[in-house]
Amino acid sequence: MIRTVYWENEAVVLLDQRKLPVAIGGSLPLLVCRNYHQVIQAIKTLAVRGAPAIGVAAALGIALGMRKVTRDRVALHQRFAKIATEFSHSRPTAVNLFWAIKQMKSAFLQATAADFSSARISQRLLEVALELVDNDIKTNIALGEHGQALIDDGDAILTHCNAGALACAGYGTALGVLRSARQKGKNFSLFIDETRPVLQGARLTAWEMQYEKIPATLICDSMAGSLMASGRVNKIITGADRIAANGDVANKIGTYSLAVLAKAHKIPFYVAAPLATFDLSIDNGCDIPIEERAPEEVTHIGVKRIAPKGISVFNPAFDVTPARLITAIITERGIIKRPGKKSIRALLVRDEGKR
Repeated sequence: MIRTVYWENEAVVLLDQRKLPVAIGGSLPLLVCRNYHQVIQAIKTLAVRGAPAIGVAAALGIALGMRKVTRDRVALHQRFAKIATEFSHSRPTAVNLFWAIKQMKSAFLQATAADFSSARISQRLLEVALELVDNDIKTNIALGEHGQALIDDGDAILTHCNAGALACAGYGTALGVLRSARQKGKNFSLFIDETRPVLQGARLTAWEMQYEKIPATLICDSMAGSLMASGRVNKIITGADRIAANGDVANKIGTYSLAVLAKAHKIPFYVAAPLATFDLSIDNGCDIPIEERAPEEVTHIGVKRIAPKGISVFNPAFDVTPARLITAIITERGIIKRPGKKSIRALLVRDEGKR
């Protein structure tokens, strides 16, 4: 299994996704972060990306930042608050980041309330962060097991961006569903949107599928509608970066277009995401903060300029797909069909009861 984020030798080790694809079977490009500032920079520059992966990377980064701490309790609290705030400013849309920071804050407050020593507080934070990494993989496997029931033998599936092991600590959400379906012996064909402007489909999902020996076909984003019209796609599955209380989903730019096309062609549109991606504090998708990124992501491919100098650029990293266009949301606790406030809250309440 691909390991995207892990702890080794007192450092946070990341699979550097800026350098993918690489030759299958070759050495993987690793980024070793020995201080928390390096983890924040890795999140900002997309060395690590994908909502669950960002969350666990932040948790490990906070633990890393608290490894060498003062015995002074006031200074200890100040350092934790400073580190957590810096991570919260790294990327605004993926709610898993803020969920992970909240988990680490809870662990810190519990440890200080128990009057742990500074060294024990530091160790406890690392233990919690490692638990989040481990739980992310377990969550995705459970999610995949639920979601594979929606995949039939002979399906032709389209996916957008990368919602695989590379976007998580391992296994994946949308691609985790497909992994689980393959393990059940189901055969299907997979189309991958290139996903401009950063090409997460072409660079990452295509590479991940080759790495896992799952057959797939890469297409340009603008080909998706034609494929649906020709009957060559009968299901669509994506991940999510934040899901509002009413089921509206923020995901990589271009997801909304696919959902509209799917509705027009009567094709099921599925979203796969862990419960940590739900943000009940946000009523609907209009209130989800949408990150805008550097114009160079649009004007360049890699280091090569493809647009004239001086051209105005608009580069939102995400868009919002209304719940009315989503057939179902797949989670580790089950499938939410026709997502809305009642169905989402019912599943989340059920989940709380199992903890």
